[in-house]
Amino acid sequence: MAQPSTLTAPLTFVPRYKEVIWGGSLIPRLKGDTVADDARVGESWEISAMQGHESVVDRGPLRGLTLPELCGRYGEALLGRRVVERYGCRFPLLVKLIDAHNDLSVQVHPDDAYAQEFEHSLGKSEMWLVLDASEGAGIYYGFKRETPLAEMRAAIENNTLTELLSWVPAKTGDCFFIPAGTVHAIGAGLMVAEVQQSSNLTYRVYDYGRVGADGRPRELHIDKALDVADLHGSAAVSYTHLRA
Repeated sequence: MAQPSTLTAPLTFVPRYKEVIWGGSLIPRLKGDTVADDARVGESWEISAMQGHESVVDRGPLRGLTLPELCGRYGEALLGRRVVERYGCRFPLLVKLIDAHNDLSVQVHPDDAYAQEFEHSLGKSEMWLVLDASEGAGIYYGFKRETPLAEMRAAIENNTLTELLSWVPAKTGDCFFIPAGTVHAIGAGLMVAEVQQSSNLTYRVYDYGRVGADGRPRELHIDKALDVADLHGSAAVSYTHLRA
């Protein structure tokens, strides 16, 4: 089938499922896929240009092309002039579905400046749209008050970090902006759509004592997290509620 010289129709992509210890079976079931009851699918990467995780067109004359290949071929026609001026012919976003069957780790992401200097990557700010919420579900979002760096480090070492963080109830339709530097975690019982910068940089600072598939505690990134964490209080949580 001949490939078009211009884009004239919407593009759809094959989702990429990611298994994690806190995931469940809700995402594949919503998509009509058969999955075991004990599945741990925590994320579905819907639109990704991340190396090794590139989205692939699933139908039509462009079927089989990756998102980076589309960006290189169609440039401004796909991305828009301003995106190309800022990022070149790179897709700058990553779009996911997240099923928090259990609590996600407490974590923080670096901004662009830190990420470029130390990781040779984009930083990571993100936005969550809550698609479904169990009774009592919520998120950790920044510190309750201005917190000295030494106090944050001590709380990490003593496994009391969550006592310093703001707990925000979440309900279907809530939309949260999580700027780089915000210490945060998605709580159990939430299904969210996430739009983030095209970056997989996550500095994990607390994981409830869990172990990974290898039976060992999952890696923490305490020093880097302390470098980038916003220690100001988050009394003004950046969120809104979207109504149909």
